[in-house]
Amino acid sequence: MQTREDIFNILRDALVELFELDPASINANANLYQDLEIDSIDAIDLIDHIKRQTGKKISAEDFKSVRTVGDVVDAVFRLVNSAA
Repeated sequence: MQTREDIFNILRDALVELFELDPASINANANLYQDLEIDSIDAIDLIDHIKRQTGKKISAEDFKSVRTVGDVVDAVFRLVNSAA
């Protein structure tokens, strides 16, 4: 089982690697679209990266409600800790 902190660290590393973001700009309250300037294509890349890391996919429908890094952490936490 992964903690929210583990998921945040993995997500932060992914955002830095995939989108060349400054790690200091990534926090739980950072808005993906406004603060980090992630667009819809980037979001698809991020969903794919999460799937490769966890073996589970966040549905596009679930991702529509995601606005902040913290929202992604919560969604992934629920996904990886759901009943197998």
